[in-house]
Amino acid sequence: MATSRVSVLLPVYNAAETLEETLESIAGQSFGDFEVVAVDDGSEDRSGEILRVWEGRDGRFRVIGEVHRGIVAAPNRGLEACEGEFVARMDADDKMHPERLAKQVALLEGDAGLSVVSCLVETFPRQEVGEGMLIYEQWLNGLVAEEEILREFFIESPIANPSAMVRREELLALGGYQDRGWPEDYDLWLRYRAAGKRFAKVPEVLHYWREHQSRATHTNSRYSVENFLRAKAHYLCAGPLKERDGLIVWGAGKTGRRIAKHLQRGGCAPEAFIDIAPGKIGGTLRGKPVVGPDDLPGWWGRYERPILLVAVASRGARQLIREHLASVQLAEGVDYLCVA
Repeated sequence: MATSRVSVLLPVYNAAETLEETLESIAGQSFGDFEVVAVDDGSEDRSGEILRVWEGRDGRFRVIGEVHRGIVAAPNRGLEACEGEFVARMDADDKMHPERLAKQVALLEGDAGLSVVSCLVETFPRQEVGEGMLIYEQWLNGLVAEEEILREFFIESPIANPSAMVRREELLALGGYQDRGWPEDYDLWLRYRAAGKRFAKVPEVLHYWREHQSRATHTNSRYSVENFLRAKAHYLCAGPLKERDGLIVWGAGKTGRRIAKHLQRGGCAPEAFIDIAPGKIGGTLRGKPVVGPDDLPGWWGRYERPILLVAVASRGARQLIREHLASVQLAEGVDYLCVA
């Protein structure tokens, strides 16, 4: 049998309530040259039975039965079995637009230098989606061009994992999903970024992302804010901060304090903090001075290769800081990065 062009990698664990809808959305793709590699990760409900029924009636569906191994091992086991040139990730409670695979394949085929192709997403059912998730969805869908995706990488994950399609050989070469105690999907995209890989999005809603309180992002501690910060600090210290001789952090509030803690643990202690609050200016944070924005040029001139991290959580404040830094000829991505 000829190898399918796309492998849809689908880990499944106790997803019987939503699985039929997910599988129907995959089967309904306009692009037909795909296989589904479904890993039943030791489900205790009817998920395995549902998958076997689909496997029996549609030869494109293959099921791998496993004891419960978890959120990292299950997709890696499926990846071992994928045969397609491209791998499309999918979650067992989401839905695909009928054109998702076709449009993502077209982008990857049209540019051999692209490594990761995502799309816009829509969370559902809307009555279950909280304000925080709506804000994240809006932010995520506002990052389409490659430079936008790269610019925001250390704020949050700019790629929704189940919406992504990648080249299988590259995913294998980068080591698949890895368990480092922080979000495994964000870790993967950070490794792609560190390797200089390129990202793109189809500027259309092609993935429907189901929101519910039992999602792993709500229940698994690996997705805590603290663990996201650990991941960011690790990759900042290993990459953008590695060859710099002076780190300055803009933000002496909660975000700046938390990221500075993890940066210091990674060997990248800030030399100074910038803040606009009169009550903070003149004080210290983690043993380093807190100064005002007007003091930045003086601190900048002390080092041969300084870098600034803008560590503020408010999107409105972040834009004002960007405008200020542009006025003093500091370039984002070269002289400074935004983190959150």
